[in-house]
Amino acid sequence: MADYMVQETSGTRAIRYAGLVVAIHWLSAALILSQIYLGFAFADLPKGSAERAELFTLHKTVGVVILLLALGRLAVRLIDAPPPYPASFPKWERRVAVWSHRLFYFLMIALPVTGLAAVSKKAVGGWTELVGGSWFPVVPIPALGGAHELLAFALIGLVVLHVLAALKNQFLTGGPVAGRMPPFRATDKG
Repeated sequence: MADYMVQETSGTRAIRYAGLVVAIHWLSAALILSQIYLGFAFADLPKGSAERAELFTLHKTVGVVILLLALGRLAVRLIDAPPPYPASFPKWERRVAVWSHRLFYFLMIALPVTGLAAVSKKAVGGWTELVGGSWFPVVPIPALGGAHELLAFALIGLVVLHVLAALKNQFLTGGPVAGRMPPFRATDKG
């Protein structure tokens, strides 16, 4: 089965992502980086402390927001496919880019789901409290919670790979692929 994101091209120039997609991308990026920090920060605090409980509630809340953003972005992506890569972008790099984005979607959904599973044992009536006194339903499969930490480290690795690839395409190899996601710009390299 051919993958249109690998096979099709936009020719010699890059087609930029739509404004809504760009906004969701950068908001998701900021939330994911915040989530990584929160995950490590509350884990270092003593169990039972008020500060740990506060950071944990914030961690759950940010996770739910990431889940909702990922589902919204996935819906947008299914309705309006992302632009194909420029012809100068090698097919092997297109494959890596396409599959890393798919893995991002998987992780942005799986991490909150496994997190909601991890808190299900202590849930009140099937719900967990979030910031501001709001509540969100848990996933009543506590066994899934064990995967949460492993998936978090996979996400950290993928974030590093993604950032390095973006910087490589902007500053080293360049070409039009760098211009797909603002604020990056297409260069005359490549």
